[in-house]
Amino acid sequence: MLYRLIGNSKLSLGVSVRVNGFLGTIVVCGLPCWKVTAFIGSNIITAQVIWEGIWLNCVTQSTGQMQCKFYDSLLILPQDLQAARALVIISLVAGIFGILLNEIQKGKITIAAGIVFLLAGLLVLIPVCWSASTIIRDFYNPMLVEAQKRELGASLYIGWGSAGLLFLGGALLCSSCPPSEQEYYGQDIKYSKAQSVQSQKYV
Repeated sequence: MLYRLIGNSKLSLGVSVRVNGFLGTIVVCGLPCWKVTAFIGSNIITAQVIWEGIWLNCVTQSTGQMQCKFYDSLLILPQDLQAARALVIISLVAGIFGILLNEIQKGKITIAAGIVFLLAGLLVLIPVCWSASTIIRDFYNPMLVEAQKRELGASLYIGWGSAGLLFLGGALLCSSCPPSEQEYYGQDIKYSKAQSVQSQKYV
């Protein structure tokens, strides 16, 4: 009975954690905040603030007017954002698959759902770390002009948090493996064969 209670609380915690990680992945996919115009000290490098995402970029003028535009071609994107686009979409598909698997709530299926969420977390973590590495490398590159330098956007931080939640949710699902039937339902109870009233008279 206690094992069932602990197992159910692990599953409940795993469900809430992984759903939050999945929602964070959706936010990372949609927000155009992967790269932001760099600020050095108190000086703004350009007269515009530029936000770049995996689907579109937005430009805010010094007047406060904002314009967003979808990328015209996939080839315009740098390699890290091209990979991010593919990996984040695969992560979302894996997350949906993991949610559907977990709805069945069978032992081995629950473990499979946990593994899928671990994979989804990895698929979010790779592009976020790759983009962060590219931004940091370019920021300290003396060959680039100041206007080409960017800072880490909010989507990267959300991506790190989402990956952590997906890892935690996947680990909780994997560790809530149900016990064998004997442990789950208790020791086997052996019943003696019922004797009829007639047979008791002759004994």
